[in-house]
Amino acid sequence: MPATTVSASRSTASSDIAVRKISWDDARAALREGWGDFMEMRGDLIFVGLLYPLIGVVAATAIIGGALLPLLFPIVAGIAFLGPVAAIGFYEMARRREQGLQSNWQHFFDVRRRPAADDIASVAGLLLTVFAAWLIVAGVLYVALWGFWAPPWLTEFVWYSPHSLSEFVRRLFTTPEGWALIILGNAIGFAFAALVLAISVVSLPMLVDCNVSASEAVSTSWRAARTNPGVMLRWGLTVAALLVVGSIPLFIGLAAVLPWLGYATWHLYTKLVDRSSIRASCE
Repeated sequence: MPATTVSASRSTASSDIAVRKISWDDARAALREGWGDFMEMRGDLIFVGLLYPLIGVVAATAIIGGALLPLLFPIVAGIAFLGPVAAIGFYEMARRREQGLQSNWQHFFDVRRRPAADDIASVAGLLLTVFAAWLIVAGVLYVALWGFWAPPWLTEFVWYSPHSLSEFVRRLFTTPEGWALIILGNAIGFAFAALVLAISVVSLPMLVDCNVSASEAVSTSWRAARTNPGVMLRWGLTVAALLVVGSIPLFIGLAAVLPWLGYATWHLYTKLVDRSSIRASCE
């Protein structure tokens, strides 16, 4: 089914940017086109894809066995909320390839020269804030279910801090409070993930593509997600599944998955937004 343009409300300035109703066939086409971009522009760009997995490995290594062990999963899962920020360079590469411009790894950081660079930073800051809020909520949930938790040197408090990963996993899967943490944590995490998807699926590619404001880009992204709830749900689940597969083992597979998803998200943006309504600012 071809994408159809949906008229937007006139209540905000961003309402002049029309969004489209798309089908899952359009989303699958974006994945295919993103894979084509990856195969065409992989080469030296793979080293960029390795930077993000490296962050995850370092974070996991620092946390396992330490006082922050209970936050291991929230941190590793929450890092995915920053995936759209890590993919900004891939949006720039896809944009250049679309326009027939030279595209190699040296252009990955050219996004800093885009007219909306400051607005890109603003949206990136918003996603960092969401990431921080997720960690706070995860910590509060842990304390509420498992008791006060504090670093070992605060011995005057009553707290529970597992001594090893195996001890933590055992309690997680063999106690009522452990299952409560799993169920409630995943439900809350899903809500945060949906928020990040709605905020970023269009906004960051649009800011790389066009000289619009951060508020216009985020508002348009939100409207695009609300216009296509079913497709966005399947897209989010597909992204999550690919990130899980790419994380096994030791995040190595993300070196391919992240560039692929970055390019695919660019193509999804071009299907979700009628760029003719903002063409004058997209050069």
